[in-house]
Amino acid sequence: MKVIAVLNQKGGVGKTTLSINIARALQQGEFNVVLIDADPQGSARDWNDANDAQVLPVMGFDRKSLPMDIKNISGYDFAIVDGAPQTKELAIAAIKAADIVLIPVQPSSLDIWATNDLLNLIRERQEMTDGQQPKAAFIVSRQIQNTTVGNEVRSVLAESGIKVFESGTFQRIAYSSIMTTGKTVFESQDEKAIDEIVKITNELGAFINE
Repeated sequence: MKVIAVLNQKGGVGKTTLSINIARALQQGEFNVVLIDADPQGSARDWNDANDAQVLPVMGFDRKSLPMDIKNISGYDFAIVDGAPQTKELAIAAIKAADIVLIPVQPSSLDIWATNDLLNLIRERQEMTDGQQPKAAFIVSRQIQNTTVGNEVRSVLAESGIKVFESGTFQRIAYSSIMTTGKTVFESQDEKAIDEIVKITNELGAFINE
């Protein structure tokens, strides 16, 4: 089972939305997927309640024993971990459990600076595993249409030495509405949002196999 943690210690970057939609995209690709809500706020569990647990299996593991909790799960191809913001101990646990860490970042200087602590934690873990685990990549999220800021941010993020996905998300009503309705973009009418998630998931698949 591959464990993919979606982490950012800054809130409001679209972490939970990305986790849910990537999980659904993988599920539609005929993979068995479980969504792990590692955030004490329980946003993914609230989303799951809104759809009566009919879309994805969701488990709540918002504790430091996350790596062991995930090891005890069987029967899935992927575990997508929706990580907690502002909690160093839970971030360390998620990084330890992960094969891949995806870091959603909004296109602003403040958001870029806010990733420094998380990157340090990832690098510390990589040093312990001789650089084998986890692999990490940025995803530029909530970009504004018809601006070049997203590409400019990618150039800045690339200077960190961490991979930056070419695909990302834009600000769309579909992403905010699905959280209250318990749906994903695949149940929406927003073809552009669907295309964004499909491209991110395809790029994730290629990254896993690099």
